[in-house]
Amino acid sequence: MEGKPGTGSEFCKGAIGLKMAMQSMRPAWLLAAALLLGALGTAQAQPNCRNTGAFEPWLAAFKKEALAQGISPSALTAAAPYMVFDQRIVNIDRGQRFFAQDFVEMSEKMLVRAGRLSSGPAQLKKHQALFAKEEKDFGVPGAVITAFWALESDFGAGQGKDPAIKSLTTLAYDCRRSDMFRGHLFNALRLIERGDLRAEEMIGSWAGELGQTQMMPSEYMAHAIDYDGDGRRNLITSAADVIGSTGKYLVHLGWKRGEPWLQEIRVPANFPWKEADLSVKYPRSKWAAWGVTRADGKPIPSDNMPASVVLPVGRFGPAFLAYDNFQAYLGWNNSLNYSLVAAYLATRIDGAPAMSKGSGPIPKITFDETREVQQLLEKRGYDVGRIDGVLGLKSRTAIRDVQIKVGLPADGWPTAELLAALRAGK
Repeated sequence: MEGKPGTGSEFCKGAIGLKMAMQSMRPAWLLAAALLLGALGTAQAQPNCRNTGAFEPWLAAFKKEALAQGISPSALTAAAPYMVFDQRIVNIDRGQRFFAQDFVEMSEKMLVRAGRLSSGPAQLKKHQALFAKEEKDFGVPGAVITAFWALESDFGAGQGKDPAIKSLTTLAYDCRRSDMFRGHLFNALRLIERGDLRAEEMIGSWAGELGQTQMMPSEYMAHAIDYDGDGRRNLITSAADVIGSTGKYLVHLGWKRGEPWLQEIRVPANFPWKEADLSVKYPRSKWAAWGVTRADGKPIPSDNMPASVVLPVGRFGPAFLAYDNFQAYLGWNNSLNYSLVAAYLATRIDGAPAMSKGSGPIPKITFDETREVQQLLEKRGYDVGRIDGVLGLKSRTAIRDVQIKVGLPADGWPTAELLAALRAGK
């Protein structure tokens, strides 16, 4: 599975590197937790490793190292009740299959059924003054922050139920991604020492994300700001701190003031499908020359602004122009589907109409067949990331390359025809 290693969240976001079935019936923190799994997928994980050393000696050595790094004994004492091992956290980390959904399915569950298409605009209006201040300071539109805020925690209603210190301690000890989570655990202790949060109020996702836009502790330390002036960077209860910090963090991820991020388009039937990929950028004038229009059929600007054509479910589904600012979404969460859902929600909050259903039925293969496609691609020498039945960016790139070689429309979407060609060794 390809996702985000480093931050929040298919939701550990962009800094580490999550971001749904029955989501409308689940609290938002489960969504964030499941999305984190994808986000962490690109880290140097060892999914089949086994822990060989006992936990207690490991913990003693970790505390000794924390002291050597300058973390105070008082911070360690405050965190000590939560520095325990929880096998349930390891089981969740190794057992999720969240991302076996396509963009259209994910959009339906995350936006329509979950009610975020209506709650987002309401929150944008409620915090209008704060968003205006943030956009002046950082240049990120309120609709963009609101969409992340909705998806990550439903505006604070679903931040998670697990003590972050316990989760981070467990995952730092576990062999799968120990180095990464050790860093987050050190920074969680620094948050306590700095006075931003108390250990007992650090409740978040099973993977240790904190706050209403679900930042990992390392992101929190580096990018959270005190936007309400109370002397604390509190992303758990302060809407002002959430809005300001999220804007600042998105600038860190490369957000460009005044530029678009995503736009639904219509592509003609004779479109050169191999050009539809995030790795391919052309000025809008070139896309226009190839017959790309706005979703309503009106012309797109014929200018030099660079953009990529993205086909989330192949050439028969909805199509988008992804601009440079879309890279900030992938920095937040390396899952293409999550990033597209977040960016699309932001366009809807910003006033865009509902997306088109596309030009025809979307061809589908099963979860197991998708895994087989990945296995066959790997045998051909392609790097598809983790073989998990989930279409990440690497899998799509490999599919597109094989489609070009065997003469299929190169839209990066797996079909029965592609699988048959791979099985036949074409």
